[in-house]
Amino acid sequence: MDFLMYIKRLVCIIVFTLIPATILSQPQDPIINAFQESYSLESNGNYSRAAESLRRVYLADSYEINLRLGWLVYQAGNMNESITYYNRAITLKPYGIEARLGIVMPYAAQGRWDDVVTQYNRILEVDPQNSIANYRLGLIYYNRVQYERAEPFLEKVVNLYPFDYDSLLLFAWIKLQLGKSREARVLFNKVLMHTPNDPSAIEGLSLIK
Repeated sequence: MDFLMYIKRLVCIIVFTLIPATILSQPQDPIINAFQESYSLESNGNYSRAAESLRRVYLADSYEINLRLGWLVYQAGNMNESITYYNRAITLKPYGIEARLGIVMPYAAQGRWDDVVTQYNRILEVDPQNSIANYRLGLIYYNRVQYERAEPFLEKVVNLYPFDYDSLLLFAWIKLQLGKSREARVLFNKVLMHTPNDPSAIEGLSLIK
């Protein structure tokens, strides 16, 4: 009799131990389920359907939903809608950086470069050392043939990442365009240390007299 009671208790313990684990392994929260569905659909390139899974549980005051929708509808090619969602996320978390990095993508796709510059400057107000914002601002000003404005942004990035290929190469070209040949030579040679036979670095060196 005692043995049977022991078995019953043991079975109860096992059952009550397994039930919570099973419940926890299958999230019941509709928002979490919607996110999970959106990731699955995104992995198959179904961006519109992935966005729709989140629209079904949309909350205007949810930073996370707005941020994710901004990305998904951008991938689906809906630039204005993407900007709307990213702006809502920025309003909800004005000191956040990721939504500002997100919104520059649809802005850039629309050729709204002044808006892109504004967002990168806002990022630098929060995080002056942000390497992405510094590099991209430098690149924008380089493409605008505003080399003096580009220089300090790339200088900051190269100080943070002294052996980064992209930053070294852009900084070298900025220096060359500013007539700072000695500094440009040093930088181009560092690029070649990183990537021997790099054609852009070799071209830059060939222009230095």
